[in-house]
Amino acid sequence: MIKFFLMVNKQGQTRLSKYYEHVEINKRTLLETEVIKSCLSRSNEQCSFIEYKDFKLIYRQYAALFIVVGVNDTENEMAIYEFIHNFVEVLDEYFSRVVSLMTKKWFSSSTQFPRNGSISRTCVNIEL
Repeated sequence: MIKFFLMVNKQGQTRLSKYYEHVEINKRTLLETEVIKSCLSRSNEQCSFIEYKDFKLIYRQYAALFIVVGVNDTENEMAIYEFIHNFVEVLDEYFSRVVSLMTKKWFSSSTQFPRNGSISRTCVNIEL
């Protein structure tokens, strides 16, 4: 199950955060800081899966944008890795440039794939 979904730029600023479990605001800030730091500090040659506390981090980098998904231990890492790619493909098709996104339309479409922490749609040919 997906616990959270983050989009972060290379400077470490969170551009989008979506949580599928309740996390207090002050703990979210700390969690995001630690997660971002652990992902940004890794080189391109290192694996994109990180064991972190009681869950796993799966991330992908697209230009200056990092997409990080936190999942529980039972989730398939490769499925989430592919989910991130499908998600970016849909955004790229819909908006042309994924890296420069920050609109209300984009935020509403970003919550269409995962529902209640589970992936509900993976078809790239959906209409948003």
